[in-house]
Parts: sequence; structure tokens; C-alpha cells
Amino acid sequence: MFELLALLAVLAAGAAVLGVFVAACMAVKFALKLVLLPVKLLLLPVLAIVAIVKLGVLFAVGAAFVAVIAAVVIPIVIVVAIVAVPVAIIAALT
Repeated sequence: MFELLALLAVLAAGAAVLGVFVAACMAVKFALKLVLLPVKLLLLPVLAIVAIVKLGVLFAVGAAFVAVIAAVVIPIVIVVAIVAVPVAIIAALT
């Protein structure tokens, strides 16, 4: 019976230590968030500029991609039209 009582005491002590550890971790986390808040507020404009530049680059890359696709597709359409129009005229006459 003494062993069960000792086991219960060890488990209770472990739970208390774990609770204190979790509370200490939460206190450290809150303190760090509070200390780093000014840095976060200072870096928000930089983050906004980075986001705007990123959107601009994505837009430019997208526009270039569309231009490349158009530069490839338009000549193919012209060649197909040059070949298809006489065939269509001949097919319409027969």
C-alpha cells in the first residue's frame, strides 16, 4: 500500500512540476511577445513594401507569360489560316 501512496505522490509532484513549467513557458512567451511588439510594428511597413513588390513581380511575370503565349499562338493561327483558306474555298466550289 505504501508503494501506491509513493507512486501517487510522485505523480502529483510531476503534475505540479509540469504545471509550473507550462506556466513559466506561457510567461516567457507573453514577455517575448510584449518585448518584440515594437519591432513588429516597425517592420510592418517593410512587410507591406515587400508584399507590393511581390505582387508587381507576379503581375509582370504573368504579363510576360501571356505575351509569350500570344507570340507563339498568333503565328500558328496565321499559318493555319493560310493553309485552311484555299482548302475551304476549293471545298466550297466543289
